[in-house]
Amino acid sequence: MSKIVGGCLCGKIRYTSTAEPVMTAVCHCKNCQKQAGTAFSVIVAVPKPTLAITGPIKTYNEVGSSGKSVRRNFCPECGSPITTDVEVMPDLVFIKAGTLDDTSALAPTMEIFCSSAQPWTTHENKMQKYARGPG
Repeated sequence: MSKIVGGCLCGKIRYTSTAEPVMTAVCHCKNCQKQAGTAFSVIVAVPKPTLAITGPIKTYNEVGSSGKSVRRNFCPECGSPITTDVEVMPDLVFIKAGTLDDTSALAPTMEIFCSSAQPWTTHENKMQKYARGPG
């Protein structure tokens, strides 16, 4: 991925980043499941200063399993989840991969929060797997 470009379903939010992803992961945490309305969320982490967002953002604040703040940012018009900021990784922002304009270059390398994965999802791949978050 040389340039990351995307936005929400209704088009009111757009974003760009010229950074290469720091990581691309499949997240199985319960809160990503609820936010996405499915078994997991695919996330692309980039350095926070490299991401430019235009349009109105609404934020839902929660406490993650670390006990630290997790801010889930979404479009107040269509509800599309856009990014997640986690206090334990303050230099990164996690883009919800479903909002990318072009997903053809996505290549997740890890699965995180596998301890809360739905039992019917398969994990028969060569990705790194973590019971919780990496590190």
